Amino acid sequence: MRSTIMTGTALVAVSLLTLSGCSSTGEDDEAPGLSIDVPDVPMQEELGDYEDEVNIVAWSGFVEPAWSDEFTAETGCVVNRRVAGTSDEMVQLMRSGDYDLVSASGDASLRLIAGGDVAPLNLDLIPNFGDDIVEGMKGQLYDTINGQSYGVPIGRGANILQYNSEVVTEAPTSWDVAWEADSPYAGQIIAYDAPIYIADAAVYLMAHEPDLGITNPYALDQTQLDAAIELLQEQNAIVSEYWSDAAAQVTSFVGGTTVLGTSWEVLRKLTEDEKFGSVLPEEGSTGWSDAWMLSAQAANPDCAYAWMDYTSSPEVNGAIAMNFGMAPANAAFCETSDEAQAHCDDYHATDEEYFENVWFWTTPIEQCIDGRTDVTCTNFQQWTDAWLTVKS
Repeated sequence: MRSTIMTGTALVAVSLLTLSGCSSTGEDDEAPGLSIDVPDVPMQEELGDYEDEVNIVAWSGFVEPAWSDEFTAETGCVVNRRVAGTSDEMVQLMRSGDYDLVSASGDASLRLIAGGDVAPLNLDLIPNFGDDIVEGMKGQLYDTINGQSYGVPIGRGANILQYNSEVVTEAPTSWDVAWEADSPYAGQIIAYDAPIYIADAAVYLMAHEPDLGITNPYALDQTQLDAAIELLQEQNAIVSEYWSDAAAQVTSFVGGTTVLGTSWEVLRKLTEDEKFGSVLPEEGSTGWSDAWMLSAQAANPDCAYAWMDYTSSPEVNGAIAMNFGMAPANAAFCETSDEAQAHCDDYHATDEEYFENVWFWTTPIEQCIDGRTDVTCTNFQQWTDAWLTVKS
């Protein structure tokens, strides 16, 4: 569902992301996020009258009649939805100029920002973007540039290790059962099918080969990328299949083809079988965080701002999170009902200690976002080219 293989015009943004600057986490520098040169796209200063519609590119489950009809009744803005299946498709659709908003994941965000395809956001025009938005989804490298926010958080999740407890009788604590050649589950392992999965190999190497010096799985110099690709090629020998379609992943587990591998918590729940367990292994993991981003060419910016505010309310943000299967961005949702609290507990919504071990998808760029300035890091096109060698 979220494959990220780069094609066509998506290469443009990568070429733009070869700029100098310094990375920042917001802890030691004045400006949160990343510091790089990006196109000068103006920020909207105030709201005007609502237009008649808003056109949105979104993941399946993010824009549904249950809340879009209510939004239209409140604002008069008719919601037109285009479902996208990949981050690459989202980037291309946003470049068409036909859409006002996109629910971008971190592996698309920097491409959109660097390409001048999305505008910085005036958070004063989004009152629901306030204290209740979880801190771990604010000021991140993938959507905050030079201290300016380009994304309104929607939800997040980790790429976890799922297993069939009837076969994997000892609950795993490490990714080693999915990566090491002598895994007792060789030939029954499923892995994610996308260039961004290179970061999963890098997370494993961070813990098991510290001499490589990897401190951020999205900031790999050529030597580090080569090591990750070598590990992926070794893993290929024990992988039974790769997945990018969520339904296919669930089918593989339920059908018994797979007994262990990369998953999302919602996919484990979709198996509807208690024998399937999951864990965030001791090495940590990669993950995804989605945010609304406003087109730099938005024909309906006022309706777009209204949508971002509306969907950031506890009730609506929570409804989206429950519908899709992820941790909501607005923590106040967790206190609205027992059902909401149970969902938040299941998806670790307010557990920042849990998410401290999750490296959210971030577009690899030539500027090393780990702060190094003595080397050049590899970009997403290089990752895409390298990924093609993994399964060959």
